[in-house]
Amino acid sequence: MIQPFTAEPIQWVSESGVPVRDLPERFTPQLLRDLHALMLRAREFDRKLITLLRQGRTTFYAQSSGMEATQVGLARSIRVGHDWVWPYYRDHTLGLAMGVPMFELISQCLGSNSDPSRGRQMPHHFAAKRQNFVSISSSIASQVPPAAGNAMAQKYLGVDEITVCTFGDGATSEGDWHAGMNMAGAHQAPALFVCENNQWAISTHLRAQTASENIHIKAKAYGMPGFYVDGNDIVAVMEVCAHAAEWVRAGNGPALVECLTYRVGSHSNADADAEKHYRTREEVEEWLGRDPIVRIEKLLEHLGHPISAEERAQMIAQTHREVDEQVIQAEATGQPDWRIIFEDVYADMPGHLRDQEAQLRAEQEAGQEVRA
Repeated sequence: MIQPFTAEPIQWVSESGVPVRDLPERFTPQLLRDLHALMLRAREFDRKLITLLRQGRTTFYAQSSGMEATQVGLARSIRVGHDWVWPYYRDHTLGLAMGVPMFELISQCLGSNSDPSRGRQMPHHFAAKRQNFVSISSSIASQVPPAAGNAMAQKYLGVDEITVCTFGDGATSEGDWHAGMNMAGAHQAPALFVCENNQWAISTHLRAQTASENIHIKAKAYGMPGFYVDGNDIVAVMEVCAHAAEWVRAGNGPALVECLTYRVGSHSNADADAEKHYRTREEVEEWLGRDPIVRIEKLLEHLGHPISAEERAQMIAQTHREVDEQVIQAEATGQPDWRIIFEDVYADMPGHLRDQEAQLRAEQEAGQEVRA
């Protein structure tokens, strides 16, 4: 039922919430409710972080609203904490669905002392050691070559792991993307490449980036299967990504999955009011009609297990309270101490750094302000 290189995106549930093929047995009403809760929590987390941005409590944020089915579906299709994930900068919903604590994400966005990255990364560029979630990078497609190398190492070591590498459609226009894909294909590395095709690379539409009909067809050039899936249909995403992940895990080499979705918000806070500059409000409204959260709600209603308006409102209010409480807790930890700039790099600190640390310590003891 799941074939590569289909002309249309693979779909399990229509936009009206009616299955177009038999639902796999694992998609019980309880599982669908759990998936819905994860998606709604991520959507509201988005809204609250935009508020923090406008309040000046963080300086950068990139929304994933509209893409929840793609990221939650992928998270539920891999072995979390076992497989390795090389993400792109819009993947906080993926992180949340993989079990990265919301407190860690908030702390990282605030750059507080509770930030696991210790304030060393720009906001919204988190990493999660327990989940094997590598640090996010803003450099487009820069994660693809090292992800290919990570997968090659897994093959050479003979471990039962795969590497998952995600990216937006814009990354496929970069040389790093082609180099990484080619290397993974040439070495038959256990890598699952997932394109979260939200159709806009900042202000450049996909049609201005490539003459190919789609992204997944490019997999042919690298000797791997390419799967095309409706990225707003979480059932289809989970089925296709799970199929591709196990195909890779079985030693067949890499695979590419293209999830056709849409970001309903701006690219980031750097391009507010996108509808005024490079896309139409009509286009956004059309995709709002394909909202992945609404689709799973319609599916649950079709199955006779609807989510009431009151229940939905309670879930939203709970997420808002959770974010508010954790923001206060993260800010209460203060800013990272200046001494961390000398830590975590060398096992044995070189002499010139010891001298610099001693100089700063002396300045602090003399009453001068020292800021990291």
